[in-house]
Amino acid sequence: MSRKEKLENLPIYIKAELIFQLVNSLMDLIPEDDAYLNETKYKMRDDAAIICTKIAGAEGGNMYCIRMQNASIIRDYAMHLQTQVGSLQFHDSFKETEYVTLIRKEIDIFRALFIEWVASFDKSNYHWDEWELFNPPGAIPPDPNDYQDPINWDDFMEGFNPDDD
Repeated sequence: MSRKEKLENLPIYIKAELIFQLVNSLMDLIPEDDAYLNETKYKMRDDAAIICTKIAGAEGGNMYCIRMQNASIIRDYAMHLQTQVGSLQFHDSFKETEYVTLIRKEIDIFRALFIEWVASFDKSNYHWDEWELFNPPGAIPPDPNDYQDPINWDDFMEGFNPDDD
């Protein structure tokens, strides 16, 4: 099975795609004459699209810190989407409130899948996050005396002469 097929069969990705499709359907129901709602619909679409993209990004590699960084972004955009969708019910010009209920229900299901997905991340495959935000629980920081700059500046600067024009 290819990486793409694995991604497309992942329950959290399937749910994210469904939410994206629901948001796209919802966009067609928003009246064109309401400037605020029109701005909101594009934000909702962007949020739903970014969620799908970040799941793919997290699945593209297996490094714990990268997966957690993507998960953090997914959480943020899912929360924005839930708030934006919920706000539609407070606008008199939006009448299709059953979509609000449906999409918020799907986001709640997505949240449960998200928790399960994040718990499945391989905590042993990590690179120390110097910002210490996305290190796995119990990770031990490297000895600062062992630090090596990942760039070999001698190789990088080979052939470079600042006096050359």
